[in-house]
Amino acid sequence: MASANNVTELIITGLFQDPEVQRACFVLFLPVYLATVVGNGIIVLTVNISKSLCSPVYFFLGYLSLVEICYSSTVVPKFITDLLAKVKTISLKGCLAQIFFFHFFGVTEILLLAVMAYDRYVAICKRLHCTAIMSRPVCHLLVVGSWMGGFFHSIIQIFITIPLPFCGPNVIDHYFCDLHPLFKIACTDTFVVGIIMFINSGLFSVFSFLFLVSSYVVILFSLRNHSAEGRRKALSTCASHITVVILFFGPAIFLYLRPASTYTEDKLVAVFYTVITPMLNPIIYTLRNAEVKIAIRKLWGRKVNSRMG
Repeated sequence: MASANNVTELIITGLFQDPEVQRACFVLFLPVYLATVVGNGIIVLTVNISKSLCSPVYFFLGYLSLVEICYSSTVVPKFITDLLAKVKTISLKGCLAQIFFFHFFGVTEILLLAVMAYDRYVAICKRLHCTAIMSRPVCHLLVVGSWMGGFFHSIIQIFITIPLPFCGPNVIDHYFCDLHPLFKIACTDTFVVGIIMFINSGLFSVFSFLFLVSSYVVILFSLRNHSAEGRRKALSTCASHITVVILFFGPAIFLYLRPASTYTEDKLVAVFYTVITPMLNPIIYTLRNAEVKIAIRKLWGRKVNSRMG
């Protein structure tokens, strides 16, 4: 890679140029990131410790929260520290690593959301066979499959990016490394790799989104045959999932199905799904789920009592 490139270090333009605005963003986004790690960490800890949260839906929720921490951590810590730096730089190898892990955890999350939709379908539409279909070994296989799917997707992204020559300029018009802004500074025509990326990221996101929406339409349609209490509980859980799906897929589809641009609006949309959405997910799941809230209260009540004792 070094012999094919004159560029070994990249300069990142960042979200805003005004130093005062950047400091204000630092004050805003640092607590958001900490809330993301703490909020999702509490869910991971609660699901693993609480005996009442042993059903598949919480098993998958724990892994989803773990992925959220990893996904956010690939971009946000460097983004926050760069807000205080006059010159924001990253090595080319570091840039490729950030792209790999960003897409790895992003697609793993998409596949986990699809698994969670399937779990809800089985729990609501195949109630008599739910335990047999969603056994613990099957749940483990579905989680492993999600991680493997994210890995293979991300490997494809890196394989099409590594051969590209970078001979200057070395300025990325973004606040983190992603494929669109990196392709712009390549010293070759990136039309073909852009098409591959469009298929691998854009169409994958669209078809995944359509699959998830279709799944929940089928689920909601089948709820007509349930009791009022059953409908209420199922709708509460499904509403949380649907909200997370819309928050995650909306901005991603907006960016990856459009031609690359330098609009500040694109960066702001990216901020939403890299910084804000990972923080909102634990809030959405805990606010709409009584069992999770009760388990969290018990967990922290136990810790307080042990300290006092």
